[in-house]
Formats: sequence, C-alpha cells, structure tokens
Amino acid sequence: MYIVDNVYVSDEVAEEFFICDLESCKGACCVEGDLGAPLDDNELPILDKIYPIIKNTLTAQANRAIKKRGLYLQDIDGGFNTTTIKNNECIFVVYDKDGKLKCGIEQAYSSGKIDFQKPISCHLYPIRITKLDIEEALNYDRWDICNCAIKKGTKHKLPIYQFLKEPLIRKYGEIWYQKLCNQIEKNEKAVQTDDF
Repeated sequence: MYIVDNVYVSDEVAEEFFICDLESCKGACCVEGDLGAPLDDNELPILDKIYPIIKNTLTAQANRAIKKRGLYLQDIDGGFNTTTIKNNECIFVVYDKDGKLKCGIEQAYSSGKIDFQKPISCHLYPIRITKLDIEEALNYDRWDICNCAIKKGTKHKLPIYQFLKEPLIRKYGEIWYQKLCNQIEKNEKAVQTDDF
C-alpha cells in the first residue's frame, strides 16, 4: 500500500487496469445495487440547492421518489446515499434519446447550469473511500458489471490511479496526486501491518 498525507492507497489502485466502457455496460453502476451513491456530508446541501434547477430533467418516477423519500437517505452505518427508485436506480439517472443512461447532475454541470459535477463517490468509481480515524483508505471495488472496463483498461494498460486522475485531483489536489504518482513510480510502498 501507499500512504500520501494520511490517505492509504491500496496496491490494486496502483496496479490494476481499468477504463469505463459505457458503450458496453450502459452505466450499470448507476442502476444496480441496493443503495444509491455514497455522499459526503458537505454534498447534502449541494444536492438540496441544485435539485430545483435539475428537477425538470429527471424522470417522473425519480421526482415521485424524491417527494416521498427525499434526495438522500441515511444508511445503517450513519452515512448518506442518494435515494433510489425501488432500491435500484439512482434518482439522478436520466436517459438520452437513444435510451443510454446519463447522470442528470453531470448533464446539468456540462451545460453550465450548475457548478457541481456529481458526487465524488461516483466520479472516483471504482475506488471506494473508507473513512478511518483521521485517515482515509482508497480501495478498488471489484464488481462483475465492470468486467468490460477491466478488459478495456488491460488493452490500453491504464492503471486505475491514472484513469481516475481528474477525480483524484478534485478530491485531494494536484500536489497530493503528484506525490502518489511519484511513490508508485518509485514503488515506495509502506510496510503494511493491518488490512485497511
């Protein structure tokens, strides 16, 4: 593992190959699973603020779910996740004219309507952040729906940390990212005493 400024990064993030292949998976990570996207506490008021702006771009089903249950729900561990439709599809999922899945938040961001790109957990996927004490751990979340991304990443030999350069910089900053790259290139792994 690598340690950069109280952030523990698993070997897999440095070594495994990955490139999202939306043409193949159709954005399955936004519609599969029993919870919505994990949210940072500071993202909750942002979702409250942007919802009136993007409300009309969301599906009728999504708006009904939001009216009934809200934009986000607390999980059993005390964290928050985006609300889902029937414990499946994220409420922010929209479909284009060809039926391809898109993120309603990201579409509004791309068109300049809002200045929030999307929840950082979505942007960082397949990395999942585990909060420790004052530290955080970045682990690779393996999911069979992403097999096409593994195949594409392997073909292009692009490791996860390079594929996710933009969101890693968004989360931790350019200096942190460069430190991570330097450690990986020099193979400066920390001595691991416990699993994280």
